[in-house]
Parts: sequence; structure tokens; C-alpha cells
Amino acid sequence: MKHFRHDFPILEQSVNGHPLIYFDNAASSQKPNQVIEAIKAYYQKDHANVHRGIHELSNRATLAYESARERTAEFLHASSASDIIFTRGTTESINLVAHCLGQNSLGPGDKILITEMEHHSNMVPWQILASRTGATLEFIPVLEKDGSLDLSWLDNRLREDVKLLSCVHVSNSLGTINPVKELCQKARSKGILTLVDGAQSAGHMPIDVQEIDCDFYAFSGHKICGPTGIGVLYARKSIMDSWPPYQGGGEMIQEVTFERPSFKASPHRYEAGTPNMAGAVGLARAMDYIDAIGRQQIHDHDQALAQYFYDEIRRFPGVRVFGPPTNRGGLVSFLLDGLHVHDLVTLADQKGLALRGGHHCTQALMKKWGITGTARASFYFYNDKEEVDRSLEILDHLYKRFADRN
Repeated sequence: MKHFRHDFPILEQSVNGHPLIYFDNAASSQKPNQVIEAIKAYYQKDHANVHRGIHELSNRATLAYESARERTAEFLHASSASDIIFTRGTTESINLVAHCLGQNSLGPGDKILITEMEHHSNMVPWQILASRTGATLEFIPVLEKDGSLDLSWLDNRLREDVKLLSCVHVSNSLGTINPVKELCQKARSKGILTLVDGAQSAGHMPIDVQEIDCDFYAFSGHKICGPTGIGVLYARKSIMDSWPPYQGGGEMIQEVTFERPSFKASPHRYEAGTPNMAGAVGLARAMDYIDAIGRQQIHDHDQALAQYFYDEIRRFPGVRVFGPPTNRGGLVSFLLDGLHVHDLVTLADQKGLALRGGHHCTQALMKKWGITGTARASFYFYNDKEEVDRSLEILDHLYKRFADRN
């Protein structure tokens, strides 16, 4: 897949006098020329406000925006484009569900289930909601030995008082690939709504929301080679048409009188105001780009790099590696004995190696395990084994030079 690097000019630069090794893809992916050019062309030729316009540019912009919705439905294998709501990103998608669920059907005595490995974006909204409604938030335990979920704990908790199960597909801090299809099936058998956080999976593996059988699936464009500021919430229209709006304003109304408004059906009910048309155009082009490569091929490539890095970094004396030993997503979190994670990442950057250091927005899990954070290397299709070898040389040099092994 090395030839795809030519579509990413940002990767050709040097950082601090060294060739850039970009291993921070779990935080945000880079953008190919094709996506940048699609956004540029939209602004140069087709931009106007969407919907209700009767002039040519508005019609073009509306077509581009709604075509992006159709493309997103295809990308997720949703049954209809009406199940696709555009948001600012994964965080807003989850907040939208939390807000509407709280307005509609949650109160004291009800429960929400999430996992201990959730990103703050799939934890804090539910904590706020529980505090506001009197509902209880419970956590599926994570086993420290391999970063997997304790599914035996879950079997005894799926009761009628549970209103929603929300789970990350691929952990951004551990690399764990959760069995979301199995989890959704268990929940659905009890009449429980399900949400899957797909921020780390949508651009890295084939996704079929109908096969997963989730009610909601959220992801961000910037993690799949798309632009920032655009995200997706797959949401069953049958649910969303019965829920109240998330925000009020233009575009989402059917009619407004001095007495009261009436609202459009989903998805437009949940897209108040002028949407991010250029972001949607860029997102659709990113999906085309990703699918031209093949998401199964991307998944296999990412896994191979992650497994190679995992196996090699474990040879370092005093290393601690987190998450599953095999069948992980395309990332590895680790600590080197005697090197603070922030020092490690700072020193790596001086050699051109871009890692992420910290708690990765999984602060509660880190605290439970008695650590403040980890260094994380995360891979994508434009990375290669040569870069992994160079990164390991850099880390080995830093460890031997700076680590306190006493």
C-alpha cells in the first residue's frame, strides 16, 4: 500500500530534521489530495445554502449534500439514507442520542450500560444524563490481563430496567476489538437500545450496521481521511421520528406559528441550521477513496503493522504493553520503565516520530490500573513496516539512553 503515500503530501516532510513517521492516526488521520480537491472544487463551483433554494447553485449544493448522505448510507450498509444524520463528529452524535433519550424515556430506576474502556465522549454524556434524570450508569468491567470485556458480568445485568447499552467498537487506548454484534444481539433480545462508537472502526474495517443490528452507530470524518467538523450518526428512523429534536432553528422545522413549531421527520429534524456542506462533500470523497483501497485490505494491513510493533516492543526490557496480544485494532499502547510517557513522546518527536502520549480520554480506566497514561502508536494504510522498524530503533535508542533501569 506504499504507493498511496503519494496522495498525502503532508507525509513527505521532515520534522526536527528527520523524516516524519506519523503514528497518531487514532487521534486523526491525514487527508489525501483527492479529498482536499473535492472540498476546494465545491467552494469554487457549487457553494450555496442547501434546501428550499430555487436557483442553480443551491440546487447543486443540495444535490451534493444529499448525495453525501446516500454515500454514507452505502458506506455503513444502512437500509436507507434517512437513517443518516450529519453531526460535527462522534462526540456530538453520542450527545444527540443522550439528549433525546433523556427527553423521551429515562428516569429514576432506569439504567444505562457502558464499558470501562469508553472514550470520554461515550462516558461523560451518559454521566451528565444520569445526573440529570436520576438514572444509574453501570460499567462492564475490562480484564486487565488482555483488555477484553468481562461478558459474564453482562449476562446478569441485561434486565428490563436497562434502557441502553453503549459500547466502543475498537478501543482507542487498548486496541481491543469488541464483539459488538454479539453485544447488540444480547441487548436486543431484552428490548434494550444499542449504540456503537465506531470512531476507530469505520475507516479501518468493513461495517454493516444491519448485520451488527445496532440502533445507533457514530463516527467522525477526520478519522477516515475526511475533513474535520463533520461526523455521522446512523440512527434508526423509526426511533428518531418519535423522539424530540436535539436543537431548534432553521431547516428542522415543518411549520412555525406564533403558538408552536412542528418538525420535519428524521434525519432533517436533527440538523438544525446551515449544515457543513463542504464537510459532507469531503467525507463522501474520503469514503470513495477508502473503499477504492478496500476496508478489509486496510484492516489486514493495520493489524499486521500493529501485531509486528506489539511483538517487537515486547522484547524491550521493562516494557509494559496494554490490550490483547492478538486480533487487535491498528494501535498499540505501551510504557517504557523509567521514562515518563510525556518525556518519551517529546523525545520521539525530536526524531520525527509522532506518537500520542497521555490517558487518551480514558482517564477512569487508566486510574483503575494505577497509571496516568501511555504512549500510543496507531497505524493506517499509508504507514509501512519500514516506518515501524525505524520507530523501534528510535524507541530502543531512547530507552537505552534515558531510562532508569535500576
